[in-house]
Amino acid sequence: MMRVLILMGSPRLHGNTAELCRPFIEELEAGGAEVRYVTLADKDIAPCRGCYACQQVGGEYGCVQKDDMYAVVEDILRSDLIVLATPIYEWYCTAQMKNMLDRHYGLNKFYGSAEGSLWAGKKVAIIATHGYPGAYATDPFEEGIRRLCRHSRLEYAGLYSVRDTDNLASFRTAEAVEGARAFARKLLEPGRQGH
Repeated sequence: MMRVLILMGSPRLHGNTAELCRPFIEELEAGGAEVRYVTLADKDIAPCRGCYACQQVGGEYGCVQKDDMYAVVEDILRSDLIVLATPIYEWYCTAQMKNMLDRHYGLNKFYGSAEGSLWAGKKVAIIATHGYPGAYATDPFEEGIRRLCRHSRLEYAGLYSVRDTDNLASFRTAEAVEGARAFARKLLEPGRQGH
């Protein structure tokens, strides 16, 4: 059974991105996946301090900030696939997701006395909503996540996005819903890798 963690970065817990995730989650569960859905907007995740303390702690996350990021890290470590669900604001993810992404640092032990990676080999995918057209809106964030995956020895598994042209109605169209379902099915395929 694939264990899927969806990290919801939208500050609107019932907004467009959550709407797009509904059929995606339904299809994952129909395909036998165990899905955990975590909203970041209601979590206390402080910005990274850049102190490098986590890099001196082997075998565990090791951040000096004892906030909700520890629970997120536990969810990440239990998962096979991590899905970053976010609206695109100014060509990148939300502030809530950016804080979480910056705080991943302790999962990689590349810059101090500790060594290794706590999450190497996991898959990462993106679900995004945006106002600007397709790739113009999503390319900067997608490239950032591709680079994170290469650096962290993760497997990038792809992106699905829908443009907001009519608020929630944009994400309830047959095309949007079937696209989300198809993306879920692709992610569940054995050996599926992004391109």
